[in-house]
Amino acid sequence: MYVCSCFGITEQQVREHAGAGACTPREIASACKAGTDCGNCVRRIQALLGRGSCPRRELVDNGASGPLAPEGRAPGPRPVAEVAAAAPAALSEAA
Repeated sequence: MYVCSCFGITEQQVREHAGAGACTPREIASACKAGTDCGNCVRRIQALLGRGSCPRRELVDNGASGPLAPEGRAPGPRPVAEVAAAAPAALSEAA
């Protein structure tokens, strides 16, 4: 069944890209352009990715851990207050 009619991308192609490591709609878009034109397929892509099509997602869901940030949490966006507090120190180190 077609997921993206703009580019003719099927569910099977999305699953293949997910199996190769594309685990977000943005990564799928980078791999095959699905979701980059009209955007009607993005929710369908999200649904397919949420059904275990992504091996990386299974690692996260099963509790396997990758590199952690110094505070023991997964890397990702930091709270604004934390970034603001670190900014003066980073600026003085650069000088």
